[in-house]
Amino acid sequence: MDVEPIDLLHCGYAQTVAAYVTGTRDGLALIDCGPTATIDALESGLKARGLRLADIRHLFVTHVHLDHAGAAGYLVRENPGLRVYVGEAGLVHLAYPVALENGARGIYGRRFDVLWGEVTGVPETNLRRAEGTILGLECVPTPGHCAHHVAYLDESGNLFAGDAAGVRIPPATYVSPPTSPPEFDLAAWYRSIDELEKRGPSRLALTHFGVVADPAEHLVRLRQRLLAWSALIRGGAGEAEFADVVGAELAAHPEQDNYHKVLDIVWLYRGIKMNLDRT
Repeated sequence: MDVEPIDLLHCGYAQTVAAYVTGTRDGLALIDCGPTATIDALESGLKARGLRLADIRHLFVTHVHLDHAGAAGYLVRENPGLRVYVGEAGLVHLAYPVALENGARGIYGRRFDVLWGEVTGVPETNLRRAEGTILGLECVPTPGHCAHHVAYLDESGNLFAGDAAGVRIPPATYVSPPTSPPEFDLAAWYRSIDELEKRGPSRLALTHFGVVADPAEHLVRLRQRLLAWSALIRGGAGEAEFADVVGAELAAHPEQDNYHKVLDIVWLYRGIKMNLDRT
């Protein structure tokens, strides 16, 4: 089964945040849902496929960050039978998202409501642990971007990678890793790339943004970028130098401009620096 992204048009920008619909052995599933601020675009994308929110039986969340799962509580409120799957450490954050919201408000300040919208808890009765194989989807633990990250591999070879396979806007080939603090873990991410490569997926379905038809080459480029950025900081680069170097890379790939209007380059630096300082 081929997949196509639903463009959630985050803050009005195309190709920044995607959601995906896939089949399971028990009806349709949504992989990531975006923030509540993009619900209209999600519903429009479903309608274009002849679907409604009520037609979705399952929501598989790669991790609890608001650009991936912020709307989970809203979706359950609108579709009370929806089952929501997330890595074990993410369960409490979906059920009780106060700490998640407060942390994000501290980062984004006045921009929070425009970027993310309402954050509502998911009733515990709707939550399930994402582990093993569920309804034909293999749950692949992929820490690195954050500790509880899970990617999902369907029976057609589509790997819904969340942030574990980085950011890329096909057909461009540039891959950048979202290394934001506080949980970024370089060594864990290398191991997660190994796990993705072992599975030999046919395609990578990226939340940021689109379907990648050359997963082996893509994952090599992701590993190289993680290595290069970390080496730059190990070599003594500060925030300004890192921003200059990475900014020059991104300037050559303007297809990623919209994504980095939300995720600032300095935030990437801080994630790597925090990880290197504690290892």
